[in-house]
Amino acid sequence: MGRKRKGRDISGWLVVNKPAGISSNAVVNKVRWAFDAKKAGHAGTLDPDATGVLAVALGEATKTVPYITDALKAYRFTVRLGQATNTDDAEGEVITESDARPTDAQIAEALAAFRGDIQQVPPKFSAVKIDGERAYKLARDDEDFEIAARPLYVEELEVVAREDADHVTLEMVCGKGGYVRAIARDLGAALGCHGHVRELCRIWSGPFEIEDGIDFELLNEKAKSPELDQYLHPLEVGLDELPELRATAEGATRLKNGNPGMVIASDVEYGDEAWASYEGKPVAVGIYKSGELHPSRVFNL
Repeated sequence: MGRKRKGRDISGWLVVNKPAGISSNAVVNKVRWAFDAKKAGHAGTLDPDATGVLAVALGEATKTVPYITDALKAYRFTVRLGQATNTDDAEGEVITESDARPTDAQIAEALAAFRGDIQQVPPKFSAVKIDGERAYKLARDDEDFEIAARPLYVEELEVVAREDADHVTLEMVCGKGGYVRAIARDLGAALGCHGHVRELCRIWSGPFEIEDGIDFELLNEKAKSPELDQYLHPLEVGLDELPELRATAEGATRLKNGNPGMVIASDVEYGDEAWASYEGKPVAVGIYKSGELHPSRVFNL
C-alpha cells in the first residue's frame, strides 16, 4: 500500500506574480508549503530570470493543467540589440557583437516573418531532451549537438517601445512551446545585428492575467493562514476554453464513477470535448456523445 500524502485536500488555481531569480519549481514548492496542500503543479515554465504570470494548480485542479499549458500566452520582453549570448539572455556570456543597429522600420518589417505558423529552434540552454539528456546539461558540458526546429503559432508580435538604439521592447502572443529567447536570437540574426533577451515578463496565460497575481512577498506573508485561501481561483477557471454541460443527478453519479453520464447539452456537437457540472461543482471532463459525457478526467471534490 502506498504511503498517504500529507496535507490539505484543497483545490483551485493560484496566480503568482513570479519574481526574477527563482525557478518555477521553487515557486510551486513554496505555494504547496504555504497552503499545506497535498498536490501542486504549474502550467508553463518561466525561466528563473523571467517574471510575471505563473499559474499554479492545487489538488484536483492539477487535472486541468493541460488546458492552460495549451492556451495562448502573452509576453512583454526587451531585446538587447548588437549582442548574442550563449544562453540567448542576459545571464549568458557575450559570444558575438555587432555595431549595426536597425531602424524602427527595419524591425517592424522583420517581425512579419515571426508571425503565424513558424518553425523555431529552441535555445541550447533549455530543457529540451536530446537523446534522453537535457539540452542545458549538454550545453554546460560544451557538447556539440543540434536541436530540431519545432512548430510554433505566433498570433501577435509587435513593437511597444524603442528605448534607444540598443533596445527594443516587444509584446508577443503565442501558443504552446514558444521560446521568447529564440525569438530575440532569431530576430537579431534576421536584422544582421544579433540580439538576446534582457528582460521578460509573462503578462497573461490563458484566462489568468498579471493583475490576478499574488506577489511572492505577500504569498510568504499570508502563508499558512486562512486569509491565503481567498486568493484561490476555482478549479473550473482552468476549463475556460471548454463548454460547460449540466449533468443530471444520475449522470453525475455515473460520471464520478468513471462511466458515461447523461448531461443536458446546448450548443455542443457529437465528439466535442466539454466538462460537466452538478449543483455548481465540476464533475468531469470528457467527450460528448449522444446526450452523454464520456469522461477522460474525473474530479473528486
